[in-house]
Amino acid sequence: MTDKSFTVLDLLDLDLKEHDDLDLHCLCGRKGLGRVISSPDINRPGLALTGFYENFAYQRIQLIGRGESAYIKLLSAEGRTFGMENIFSFPVPCFIFSNGETPTGLFVENANKADCPVLLTSLSSSELSARLLRVLSNIFAPKTTVHGVLVDVYGIGILLVGESGVGKSETALELIERGHRLVADDVVEIRCVSGNILMGSGANKVIGHHMEIRGLGIINIAHLFGVGAIRDKKQVQLVCALEEWDSEKLYDRIGTDEKTMDILGVNTPQLEIPVKPGRNIPIIIETAAMNERLKKMGYHSAKEFNQNILRWLESEAARTVYFGREYVL
Repeated sequence: MTDKSFTVLDLLDLDLKEHDDLDLHCLCGRKGLGRVISSPDINRPGLALTGFYENFAYQRIQLIGRGESAYIKLLSAEGRTFGMENIFSFPVPCFIFSNGETPTGLFVENANKADCPVLLTSLSSSELSARLLRVLSNIFAPKTTVHGVLVDVYGIGILLVGESGVGKSETALELIERGHRLVADDVVEIRCVSGNILMGSGANKVIGHHMEIRGLGIINIAHLFGVGAIRDKKQVQLVCALEEWDSEKLYDRIGTDEKTMDILGVNTPQLEIPVKPGRNIPIIIETAAMNERLKKMGYHSAKEFNQNILRWLESEAARTVYFGREYVL
Protein backbone atom coordinates (compact mmCIF):
# COMPACT_ATOMS: atom_id res chain seq x y z
CA MET A 1 0.00 0.00 0.00
CA THR A 2 1.01 3.61 -0.37
CA ASP A 3 2.24 5.80 2.49
CA LYS A 4 -0.76 8.10 2.05
CA SER A 5 -4.22 7.68 0.65
CA PHE A 6 -4.25 7.66 -3.14
CA THR A 7 -7.22 9.62 -4.45
CA VAL A 8 -8.92 10.15 -7.81
CA LEU A 9 -7.33 13.62 -7.91
CA ASP A 10 -3.91 12.00 -7.48
CA LEU A 11 -4.71 9.74 -10.44
CA LEU A 12 -5.51 12.78 -12.58
CA ASP A 13 -2.36 14.57 -11.43
CA LEU A 14 0.02 11.73 -12.30
CA ASP A 15 2.77 12.85 -14.67
CA LEU A 16 2.57 9.93 -17.09
CA LYS A 17 4.19 9.84 -20.50
CA GLU A 18 4.25 7.72 -23.62
CA HIS A 19 2.97 4.18 -23.05
CA ASP A 20 1.70 5.02 -19.54
CA ASP A 21 -0.33 8.11 -20.46
CA LEU A 22 -3.99 7.60 -19.46
CA ASP A 23 -5.36 10.69 -21.25
CA LEU A 24 -7.89 11.32 -18.47
CA HIS A 25 -10.00 14.38 -17.77
CA CYS A 26 -12.91 14.91 -15.41
CA LEU A 27 -16.39 15.49 -16.82
CA CYS A 28 -18.45 15.83 -13.64
CA GLY A 29 -18.59 14.93 -9.94
CA ARG A 30 -15.58 17.09 -9.11
CA LYS A 31 -16.61 17.33 -5.45
CA GLY A 32 -15.71 13.65 -5.15
CA LEU A 33 -12.15 13.92 -6.50
CA GLY A 34 -10.94 13.32 -2.96
CA ARG A 35 -12.38 9.78 -2.96
CA VAL A 36 -9.76 7.18 -2.08
CA ILE A 37 -8.71 4.48 -4.54
CA SER A 38 -7.96 1.53 -2.28
CA SER A 39 -7.43 -1.23 -4.86
CA PRO A 40 -5.04 -1.58 -7.82
CA ASP A 41 -7.68 -3.57 -9.74
CA ILE A 42 -10.48 -2.36 -12.01
CA ASN A 43 -14.06 -3.54 -12.54
CA ARG A 44 -16.56 -3.63 -15.43
CA PRO A 45 -19.96 -2.81 -13.81
CA GLY A 46 -22.20 -4.39 -16.44
CA LEU A 47 -24.04 -6.68 -13.99
CA ALA A 48 -24.36 -3.92 -11.40
CA LEU A 49 -26.13 -1.71 -13.95
CA THR A 50 -28.74 -4.44 -14.39
CA GLY A 51 -29.42 -4.48 -10.64
CA PHE A 52 -27.28 -7.50 -9.65
CA TYR A 53 -25.02 -6.34 -6.81
CA GLU A 54 -23.81 -9.62 -5.32
CA ASN A 55 -19.97 -9.56 -5.25
CA PHE A 56 -20.01 -6.08 -6.78
CA ALA A 57 -16.42 -4.79 -6.49
CA TYR A 58 -17.50 -1.20 -5.81
CA GLN A 59 -14.17 -0.30 -4.16
CA ARG A 60 -12.43 -0.53 -7.53
CA ILE A 61 -12.29 1.94 -10.41
CA GLN A 62 -15.31 1.25 -12.63
CA LEU A 63 -14.48 1.02 -16.34
CA ILE A 64 -17.29 1.76 -18.82
CA GLY A 65 -16.63 0.39 -22.29
CA ARG A 66 -18.74 0.46 -25.43
CA GLY A 67 -21.04 -2.31 -24.18
CA GLU A 68 -21.78 -0.69 -20.83
CA SER A 69 -22.12 2.72 -22.47
CA ALA A 70 -24.69 1.37 -24.95
CA TYR A 71 -26.65 -0.18 -22.10
CA ILE A 72 -26.63 3.11 -20.14
CA LYS A 73 -27.99 4.90 -23.21
CA LEU A 74 -30.73 2.27 -23.50
CA LEU A 75 -31.69 2.71 -19.84
CA SER A 76 -31.85 6.47 -20.26
CA ALA A 77 -33.92 6.23 -23.46
CA GLU A 78 -36.45 3.91 -21.80
CA GLY A 79 -36.55 5.91 -18.58
CA ARG A 80 -35.30 3.02 -16.45
CA THR A 81 -33.28 4.84 -13.81
CA PHE A 82 -33.32 2.13 -11.13
CA GLY A 83 -29.96 0.60 -12.06
CA MET A 84 -28.16 3.91 -12.44
CA GLU A 85 -29.53 5.38 -9.22
CA ASN A 86 -28.65 2.32 -7.14
CA ILE A 87 -25.12 1.95 -8.44
CA PHE A 88 -24.34 5.44 -7.13
CA SER A 89 -25.44 4.40 -3.64
CA PHE A 90 -22.15 2.49 -3.37
CA PRO A 91 -18.94 4.42 -2.52
CA VAL A 92 -17.44 3.94 -5.96
CA PRO A 93 -14.09 5.79 -6.38
CA CYS A 94 -14.89 6.89 -9.92
CA PHE A 95 -16.22 5.86 -13.34
CA ILE A 96 -14.06 6.00 -16.46
CA PHE A 97 -15.65 6.08 -19.91
CA SER A 98 -13.26 4.71 -22.54
CA ASN A 99 -13.22 4.89 -26.37
CA GLY A 100 -14.20 8.57 -26.26
CA GLU A 101 -17.73 7.59 -25.12
CA THR A 102 -19.72 10.17 -23.17
CA PRO A 103 -22.36 9.43 -20.50
CA THR A 104 -25.99 10.42 -20.87
CA GLY A 105 -27.42 13.45 -19.11
CA LEU A 106 -29.22 11.19 -16.66
CA PHE A 107 -25.98 9.42 -15.72
CA VAL A 108 -24.23 12.79 -15.24
CA GLU A 109 -27.10 14.03 -13.09
CA ASN A 110 -26.88 11.01 -10.78
CA ALA A 111 -23.09 11.30 -10.61
CA ASN A 112 -23.31 14.95 -9.53
CA LYS A 113 -25.92 14.11 -6.89
CA ALA A 114 -23.64 11.41 -5.46
CA ASP A 115 -20.48 13.55 -5.87
CA CYS A 116 -18.96 10.67 -7.81
CA PRO A 117 -16.26 11.63 -10.36
CA VAL A 118 -16.79 10.61 -13.98
CA LEU A 119 -13.65 10.59 -16.09
CA LEU A 120 -13.26 10.37 -19.86
CA THR A 121 -10.48 8.98 -22.04
CA SER A 122 -9.97 8.40 -25.76
CA LEU A 123 -8.15 5.11 -25.14
CA SER A 124 -9.80 1.80 -25.93
CA SER A 125 -11.01 -0.35 -23.04
CA SER A 126 -8.27 -2.94 -23.48
CA GLU A 127 -5.48 -0.37 -23.74
CA LEU A 128 -6.81 1.64 -20.79
CA SER A 129 -7.08 -1.54 -18.71
CA ALA A 130 -3.47 -2.49 -19.46
CA ARG A 131 -2.14 0.98 -18.67
CA LEU A 132 -4.24 1.40 -15.52
CA LEU A 133 -3.16 -1.97 -14.13
CA ARG A 134 0.47 -1.17 -14.88
CA VAL A 135 0.29 2.27 -13.26
CA LEU A 136 -1.71 1.18 -10.22
CA SER A 137 0.40 -1.92 -9.61
CA ASN A 138 3.43 0.35 -9.40
CA ILE A 139 1.67 2.81 -7.07
CA PHE A 140 0.39 0.10 -4.72
CA ALA A 141 3.56 -2.02 -4.87
CA PRO A 142 5.43 -2.65 -1.59
CA LYS A 143 8.35 -0.26 -1.28
CA THR A 144 11.34 0.52 0.84
CA THR A 145 14.20 3.01 0.86
CA VAL A 146 17.87 2.05 0.87
CA HIS A 147 20.92 4.20 1.58
CA GLY A 148 23.09 3.73 -1.47
CA VAL A 149 23.62 4.57 -5.13
CA LEU A 150 21.82 2.97 -8.07
CA VAL A 151 23.61 2.95 -11.43
CA ASP A 152 22.95 1.36 -14.81
CA VAL A 153 26.10 -0.45 -15.94
CA TYR A 154 25.95 -2.26 -19.29
CA GLY A 155 22.18 -2.66 -18.86
CA ILE A 156 22.46 -4.15 -15.36
CA GLY A 157 20.97 -2.18 -12.48
CA ILE A 158 23.63 -2.19 -9.74
CA LEU A 159 22.89 -0.98 -6.21
CA LEU A 160 26.03 0.23 -4.41
CA VAL A 161 25.70 -0.04 -0.63
CA GLY A 162 28.12 0.34 2.25
CA GLU A 163 29.07 2.47 5.22
CA SER A 164 29.05 6.23 4.84
CA GLY A 165 32.34 7.47 3.41
CA VAL A 166 33.40 4.16 1.86
CA GLY A 167 33.30 5.73 -1.63
CA LYS A 168 29.92 4.84 -3.14
CA SER A 169 29.32 8.23 -4.78
CA GLU A 170 32.93 8.52 -5.99
CA THR A 171 32.69 5.06 -7.56
CA ALA A 172 29.41 5.98 -9.23
CA LEU A 173 30.93 9.23 -10.50
CA GLU A 174 33.77 7.31 -12.14
CA LEU A 175 31.26 4.92 -13.72
CA ILE A 176 29.32 7.88 -15.12
CA GLU A 177 32.56 9.31 -16.51
CA ARG A 178 33.08 5.95 -18.25
CA GLY A 179 29.70 6.24 -20.00
CA HIS A 180 27.29 4.56 -17.59
CA ARG A 181 24.14 6.11 -16.13
CA LEU A 182 23.03 7.33 -12.72
CA VAL A 183 19.55 6.48 -11.43
CA ALA A 184 19.68 7.72 -7.85
CA ASP A 185 22.24 8.80 -5.26
CA ASP A 186 22.14 8.63 -1.45
CA VAL A 187 18.50 7.50 -1.04
CA VAL A 188 17.10 4.88 -3.41
CA GLU A 189 13.40 4.01 -3.39
CA ILE A 190 12.77 0.39 -4.37
CA ARG A 191 9.36 -1.02 -5.30
CA CYS A 192 8.53 -4.70 -5.71
CA VAL A 193 6.47 -4.94 -8.90
CA SER A 194 4.70 -8.11 -10.09
CA GLY A 195 5.88 -9.98 -7.02
CA ASN A 196 9.56 -10.41 -7.95
CA ILE A 197 10.79 -7.36 -9.92
CA LEU A 198 12.62 -4.68 -7.95
CA MET A 199 12.39 -1.25 -9.57
CA GLY A 200 14.64 1.44 -8.14
CA SER A 201 14.35 5.21 -8.52
CA GLY A 202 15.19 8.39 -6.68
CA ALA A 203 13.20 8.94 -3.52
CA ASN A 204 12.83 12.65 -4.30
CA LYS A 205 12.39 13.86 -7.89
CA VAL A 206 13.30 17.44 -6.92
CA ILE A 207 16.85 16.47 -5.95
CA GLY A 208 17.06 13.53 -8.33
CA HIS A 209 20.22 13.06 -10.41
CA HIS A 210 22.26 15.19 -8.02
CA MET A 211 25.29 13.78 -6.20
CA GLU A 212 27.12 14.80 -3.05
CA ILE A 213 30.89 14.48 -3.40
CA ARG A 214 32.85 15.20 -0.21
CA GLY A 215 35.22 18.08 -0.80
CA LEU A 216 33.34 19.16 -3.94
CA GLY A 217 29.73 19.53 -2.80
CA ILE A 218 26.49 18.97 -4.70
CA ILE A 219 26.77 18.44 -8.45
CA ASN A 220 24.09 18.05 -11.11
CA ILE A 221 24.91 15.00 -13.22
CA ALA A 222 22.49 15.90 -16.03
CA HIS A 223 24.07 19.34 -16.44
CA LEU A 224 27.66 18.13 -16.22
CA PHE A 225 27.46 14.95 -18.30
CA GLY A 226 24.24 15.43 -20.29
CA VAL A 227 20.88 13.67 -20.24
CA GLY A 228 22.51 10.53 -21.60
CA ALA A 229 24.15 10.01 -18.21
CA ILE A 230 20.90 9.65 -16.25
CA ARG A 231 17.71 7.61 -16.20
CA ASP A 232 14.61 7.81 -14.02
CA LYS A 233 14.31 4.18 -12.91
CA LYS A 234 15.99 0.83 -13.35
CA GLN A 235 15.48 -2.74 -12.20
CA VAL A 236 17.80 -3.68 -9.32
CA GLN A 237 19.61 -6.82 -10.51
CA LEU A 238 22.83 -6.84 -8.51
CA VAL A 239 23.97 -5.47 -5.15
CA CYS A 240 27.61 -4.49 -4.66
CA ALA A 241 28.45 -4.05 -0.99
CA LEU A 242 31.57 -1.87 -0.65
CA GLU A 243 33.54 -2.29 2.58
CA GLU A 244 36.95 -1.38 3.95
CA TRP A 245 39.54 -4.09 3.33
CA ASP A 246 39.79 -6.44 6.32
CA SER A 247 43.01 -8.44 6.28
CA GLU A 248 41.53 -10.94 8.73
CA LYS A 249 38.51 -11.68 6.55
CA LEU A 250 38.43 -14.39 3.90
CA TYR A 251 36.99 -13.03 0.65
CA ASP A 252 35.62 -15.19 -2.14
CA ARG A 253 38.38 -15.60 -4.74
CA ILE A 254 36.66 -18.02 -7.12
CA GLY A 255 33.07 -16.82 -7.38
CA THR A 256 31.23 -20.04 -6.57
CA ASP A 257 30.03 -18.73 -3.20
CA GLU A 258 26.89 -16.92 -4.31
CA LYS A 259 25.42 -14.54 -1.73
CA THR A 260 22.08 -12.72 -1.90
CA MET A 261 20.40 -9.77 -0.21
CA ASP A 262 16.73 -9.96 0.71
CA ILE A 263 14.95 -6.86 -0.57
CA LEU A 264 11.17 -6.87 -0.08
CA GLY A 265 11.21 -10.67 -0.14
CA VAL A 266 13.25 -10.92 -3.35
CA ASN A 267 16.69 -12.54 -3.10
CA THR A 268 19.03 -10.33 -5.14
CA PRO A 269 22.60 -11.41 -6.04
CA GLN A 270 25.15 -9.67 -3.84
CA LEU A 271 28.91 -9.18 -4.13
CA GLU A 272 31.19 -8.08 -1.30
CA ILE A 273 33.87 -5.81 -2.75
CA PRO A 274 36.72 -4.82 -0.39
CA VAL A 275 38.05 -1.30 -0.90
CA LYS A 276 41.67 -0.29 -0.39
CA PRO A 277 44.22 1.95 -2.16
CA GLY A 278 45.30 0.51 -5.49
CA ARG A 279 42.07 -1.33 -6.26
CA ASN A 280 40.16 0.03 -9.26
CA ILE A 281 36.61 -0.42 -7.98
CA PRO A 282 34.79 0.96 -11.09
CA ILE A 283 36.52 -1.60 -13.34
CA ILE A 284 35.62 -4.37 -10.90
CA ILE A 285 31.97 -3.27 -10.96
CA GLU A 286 31.97 -3.09 -14.77
CA THR A 287 33.33 -6.65 -14.87
CA ALA A 288 30.73 -7.75 -12.33
CA ALA A 289 27.97 -6.28 -14.54
CA MET A 290 29.24 -8.11 -17.63
CA ASN A 291 29.62 -11.32 -15.63
CA GLU A 292 26.04 -10.97 -14.36
CA ARG A 293 24.81 -10.60 -17.95
CA LEU A 294 26.64 -13.81 -18.85
CA LYS A 295 24.97 -15.58 -15.93
CA LYS A 296 21.55 -14.49 -17.18
CA MET A 297 22.50 -15.96 -20.57
CA GLY A 298 23.30 -19.28 -18.89
CA TYR A 299 27.11 -18.99 -18.74
CA HIS A 300 28.68 -19.14 -15.26
CA SER A 301 32.46 -18.59 -15.46
CA ALA A 302 33.28 -19.72 -11.91
CA LYS A 303 31.27 -22.93 -12.14
CA GLU A 304 32.74 -23.78 -15.54
CA PHE A 305 36.26 -23.16 -14.21
CA ASN A 306 35.54 -25.41 -11.23
CA GLN A 307 34.21 -28.18 -13.48
CA ASN A 308 37.24 -27.92 -15.77
CA ILE A 309 39.59 -28.26 -12.79
CA LEU A 310 37.72 -31.32 -11.56
CA ARG A 311 37.85 -32.92 -15.00
CA TRP A 312 41.57 -32.18 -15.25
CA LEU A 313 42.25 -33.66 -11.82
CA GLU A 314 40.27 -36.76 -12.66
CA SER A 315 42.08 -37.25 -15.97
CA GLU A 316 45.53 -36.57 -14.39
CA ALA A 317 44.82 -39.05 -11.61
CA ALA A 318 43.77 -41.64 -14.17
CA ARG A 319 47.00 -41.16 -16.17
CA THR A 320 49.11 -41.42 -13.02
CA VAL A 321 47.48 -44.69 -12.07
CA TYR A 322 47.81 -46.05 -15.62
CA PHE A 323 51.46 -45.11 -16.25
CA GLY A 324 52.58 -45.88 -12.72
CA ARG A 325 51.13 -49.36 -12.70
CA GLU A 326 53.65 -52.17 -12.13
CA TYR A 327 53.12 -55.32 -14.09
CA VAL A 328 54.14 -58.61 -12.59
CA LEU A 329 55.50 -61.11 -15.15
